[in-house]
Amino acid sequence: MATFELYRRSTIGMCLTETLDEMVSSGTLSPELAIQVLVQFDKQVTPLRAGSVSSIILLNLGHLHTYRFCDKVWAFILTDAQFKNEETTEQVGKVKIVACDSKLLTQ
Repeated sequence: MATFELYRRSTIGMCLTETLDEMVSSGTLSPELAIQVLVQFDKQVTPLRAGSVSSIILLNLGHLHTYRFCDKVWAFILTDAQFKNEETTEQVGKVKIVACDSKLLTQ
C-alpha cells in the first residue's frame, strides 16, 4: 500500500476528494488543478522520517475507550487524553490514534 493511500482513506482525505470532485463537476475547478491539490495533500501528509523530529510531545493516555486491529493497522480511541510539550498542556476529550507497521508503507 502506498503511503498516500492511508491518508486518502482518512476522513479528511475522503472529504477533500469528494469536495474536489464536486467542484470539478460544477465547473468551479479544472481537473488539472484538482489533481495538483491532491498531489500537494499527499506531500503534506508524508510520514516523518527518523531524525526529523524537532520537538517532543508527551501523551498521557487517559482512558482507552476502544481499540481495533484490522488489516495490520491498529486504531485506538482515547478519552481524556493530555498532550504536553515544553510550553503548553492540552486536555483533549477524545483522540484517535492510527498506527501501522512502517514496512507496509513501502510495499
